[in-house]
Amino acid sequence: PYLVVEQVSKRFGTFQALERVSLTVGPGEFVSFLGPSGCGKTTLLRAIAGLDPATSGRITQAGRDITDLPPSARDFGIVFQSYALFPNLSVTDNIGYGLRGAAWPKPRRAQRVAELLTLVGLGEHALKYPAQLSGGQQQRVALARALANEPGLLLLDEPLSALDAIVRLHLRQEIRALQRRLGVTTVMVTHDQEEALGVSDRVVVMSRGRIEQIGTPEQVYRHPRTAFVAGFVGRSSHLAATVEATPGTLLAEGLRLPCDAARPMLYGTRVEAFIRPEDVRLGAEAAARCAWRPTSTRTRRGRSARCPARCCRPPCRRRG
Repeated sequence: PYLVVEQVSKRFGTFQALERVSLTVGPGEFVSFLGPSGCGKTTLLRAIAGLDPATSGRITQAGRDITDLPPSARDFGIVFQSYALFPNLSVTDNIGYGLRGAAWPKPRRAQRVAELLTLVGLGEHALKYPAQLSGGQQQRVALARALANEPGLLLLDEPLSALDAIVRLHLRQEIRALQRRLGVTTVMVTHDQEEALGVSDRVVVMSRGRIEQIGTPEQVYRHPRTAFVAGFVGRSSHLAATVEATPGTLLAEGLRLPCDAARPMLYGTRVEAFIRPEDVRLGAEAAARCAWRPTSTRTRRGRSARCPARCCRPPCRRRG
């Protein structure tokens, strides 16, 4: 692995922000830290960067122990949520700012900045200032600046959260394409599930300073390991259920439901069942027996619509 986090904990006074967190990131991999506000994802990113050093544990990058190194001695580029561009510097000077203190000859610095301007599609805006750019263009400047020193690790701290939905979707695809082209190992913090599932090779789901699950987007969505992951990632209905004698069957709300369990379960065991909306089908028997009535306003979702409904006939109504 290129990046290894071993048993890392972080305390702020009496508050435990991270508790014995361990993970690995492979060379060229795109990994996202996903979780609700306050789960520790940004704290973990900052510990990797050395901006908030870990209280305990060990972090290695490319085989080098960086646990106690200051940020300036670590090999990374970072894009902050606020972008942190210098308002008094042009696009060219913002991108090349980090190269001034590096051992780059002036002609090579100019060449590198020109390469990055082309890479992020800002060649015609090279002499503009941040205030003259759109939010999406400012994000590209911040990304180019983070890549200027050719870092081995790219850290993204909710880089798209300040943008509107359409621009966010477009730039999300751009960042992923750019990351694949450059092959730079990337770690991104986000609370946006669609963003994490759409661009990542693997997703690290976090809650209360701990890792709940690490897996591919498909694994995290289709095979959640904990109730938190099942309830947090995607949409689902939550039902109390009991394991039936028939293998792979649960009894919930008087209905027998097929269940592809990850491990065998004993008959009579009480469990929690999470059902994805796309997995629900109305069978012929239920269609004949039930009468559905909308319970709230229909919500349009592009070509589809979401319309909550409840069966209003007595047998179903008694079940709630």
